[in-house]
Amino acid sequence: MHIKEKTVNKKKYKYLVKSIRLPNGQIKKIEKIYKGEPKKEIEKILEEKERKEYARYMLKNFSTNHIFTEEEFEKIEDIKINYRKVIKKLTKSTLRDLLDRFTANFTYESNALEGNSLTLKNVAMIMFENTTIRGKDLREIYETRNSRKLIEQIMQNKFSVSNEDIIKMHKLLVKDTGIQTGYKKFPNEIIGRNIKTALPEEVQKRMDGLIEWYEQNKEKIHPIELAGLLHGKFEQIHPFEDGNGRVGRFLINIILVSNKYPPLIIRKSQRISYLKSLENFDNKHTDSLRRFVLERFKETYKKFFEVYVKYI
Repeated sequence: MHIKEKTVNKKKYKYLVKSIRLPNGQIKKIEKIYKGEPKKEIEKILEEKERKEYARYMLKNFSTNHIFTEEEFEKIEDIKINYRKVIKKLTKSTLRDLLDRFTANFTYESNALEGNSLTLKNVAMIMFENTTIRGKDLREIYETRNSRKLIEQIMQNKFSVSNEDIIKMHKLLVKDTGIQTGYKKFPNEIIGRNIKTALPEEVQKRMDGLIEWYEQNKEKIHPIELAGLLHGKFEQIHPFEDGNGRVGRFLINIILVSNKYPPLIIRKSQRISYLKSLENFDNKHTDSLRRFVLERFKETYKKFFEVYVKYI
């Protein structure tokens, strides 16, 4: 933010100018005439202008619908701006604590959805105290350690939606667990869902198609909606021997983080509604999955990040 002078009708005025970067990389300048207001008041006014610019951009570039409405776009952009402030203004120590708490919760919930028996306390001990838990399967412990490394890299925006990175991510997730890496060599199925997954010989072609679909739609569909739809399509392919659900949930957060949004968590307690939304997706009814992902996004922000907003 800086001050510049403008001459209007032979009178000089001071303006506060702030440069913002839109999602397409374009730099946009927002400004306000300066009348000596306190700094916090000025920041609040400029933030409101920034929100409007982002919302205007999203409405111009992404299609709305009965779930992702104009009102939801505005709420989402408000979350995005506040999240960015939190990440930028927290002390290194507080930010590390916040991200550690998120990482432990995400890992616990995502693994628990797949039947991992570790408690949240177990997960925290394995991650941050480098201990093993007596009586627990070593595979569960390795899954937990691997997930921490993966989340840290996702938060650093080191993965993209590509065959290479998806395979790399899966390899890191299942390291030392005995699970085959790379796309599956034998058929598998999803227990409890009436859909046939891709046969091994179909996987590469269908994954290529999924990534092509993503590339064609990433400038048309809102990132949160896109993340939900891609997740549903990925789970139908089920390209790996094991670990598909966890990789699919990592993919959601790769899309969110790469678009500067906070990541989300799907909880074990939400398993029934989560699986139902995927089942509906299989039957060509996409509303429940899109709505489910949007609600988890808002819920996770509120639980982990919103609490800091009033202190920065």
